[in-house]
Amino acid sequence: MSFEPVLSCPTVPLSNGLQIPIVGLGTSHYGGYSHDSIMYALTECGVRHIDTAKRYSCEEKLGKAIRESGVVRSDLWLTNKLWPGDYTYKAAKKACLDSCSLMGVEYFDLYLMHWPESSQPHCSNREMRADTWRALEELYKEGVCRAIGVSNFLIHHLEQLKEDSSVIPHVNQVEYHPFQQPNHLMEYCRQEGIVFEGYSPLAKGQVLSNPTVLQIAEKHRRTPAQICIRWSIQNGVVTIPKSIKKKRIQENCQVFGFQLEGADMAALGRLHDGRHVTWDPTNVE
Repeated sequence: MSFEPVLSCPTVPLSNGLQIPIVGLGTSHYGGYSHDSIMYALTECGVRHIDTAKRYSCEEKLGKAIRESGVVRSDLWLTNKLWPGDYTYKAAKKACLDSCSLMGVEYFDLYLMHWPESSQPHCSNREMRADTWRALEELYKEGVCRAIGVSNFLIHHLEQLKEDSSVIPHVNQVEYHPFQQPNHLMEYCRQEGIVFEGYSPLAKGQVLSNPTVLQIAEKHRRTPAQICIRWSIQNGVVTIPKSIKKKRIQENCQVFGFQLEGADMAALGRLHDGRHVTWDPTNVE
């Protein structure tokens, strides 16, 4: 199979006017980081959007790779996430600044609350989210975070935050793939001007053997992974596939030289069965 050169990545506008690249590279804990792969993504594949989190324990290593790549900081979109263990106003501000220091950067392009549930005792989840969000609002106003958002938040979490704060999240990052299509949440985010971002676009590999995906891949002479990522971005979803294999990173970037037809999109849309391959926030109050 031949690959076309990596094309420049389209962007999606946030409500504050910033432009987030529609495809990025995810990182994770449990072996989800590779120095060589990050270098390859930045220098050979033209990746300019990197997603990480304090929980992944690779901030320092990622910062080193970014510096070694020679890519100018202003050309990068860096997303980081605040772990619930650092919720509360004071702890959140310190955690963000500590993460900046570890990565050797002065700001994050996007900073997210990682999960809607608090691990702090003696306080409701709603109160904790509001108190923590106040810190993110200040970090945003101070320029330490160019945009702020949330991850794994459902409609009722977003509704409460809207009532309790002055800045509506710029982004909500949740699990999104053909088996998990939270369409009501997506529509709510669109109505509120919140950019919808999807992680686990390949359902941790579960979609790659699906007969519908395989059939569409064969039709377009593409890989199943490319079909799923293309489906996500044609739905307007900012997408962050994750891999530490160079070939896969290259493959996941090359999704702009073809278009899925309406029938393809509809067929993939019918694959929703509600499964989660990662955390499920449904029962978080």
